[in-house]
Amino acid sequence: MKKTIEQDALFEKQDYTVAFLPAGEYDNCVFKACDFSNGELRDCVFIDCEFTDCNLSMVKLGGTSFRDVRFADCKMLGLQFDSCNQFGLSFGFVNCQLSFASFYTTKLKKMRFSQCVMHETDFSEADLSQAVLEECDLTGAVFNYTNLEGCDLRTAVGYSFDPEENRVKGARLSAEGALRLLDKYKLNIEM
Repeated sequence: MKKTIEQDALFEKQDYTVAFLPAGEYDNCVFKACDFSNGELRDCVFIDCEFTDCNLSMVKLGGTSFRDVRFADCKMLGLQFDSCNQFGLSFGFVNCQLSFASFYTTKLKKMRFSQCVMHETDFSEADLSQAVLEECDLTGAVFNYTNLEGCDLRTAVGYSFDPEENRVKGARLSAEGALRLLDKYKLNIEM
């Protein structure tokens, strides 16, 4: 079966909830206001693509490659990024809803998340070294054996993790964020 190859294409207001986007390579393509929810993007390769105002909630990503892909204003609830092809994985997120997503064991080194809601997102065993989580809401996010070395969390809110179970050398935190690292001790800290 021949795979689709698209280059410099604009996909606008398309509904891929029933008839899924065909497997193939998408190079320098723009997806605007498309609905992929509960669909599949299996075995797709996205290179230098942009997704804006799209709904990708609960999309199956088995074998999907994202290389230099930008997501802006997208709803991406429950995505399993750990099922993506990890080779060359590179993406950035601005103002996206990433709650209940899983980045388990995913290499996110130097990646940028800006103004994203990431409630209960799983970062277990992920590499967030030198990543930037700017103005992100990480309420209930899970950090177990996560590499947070050099990660910038200064403007992020709602996070808590055990510094004894995560690599945190050089992590950049706000004073309030640093105090949350003591949560496991159930201390009453007065300011």
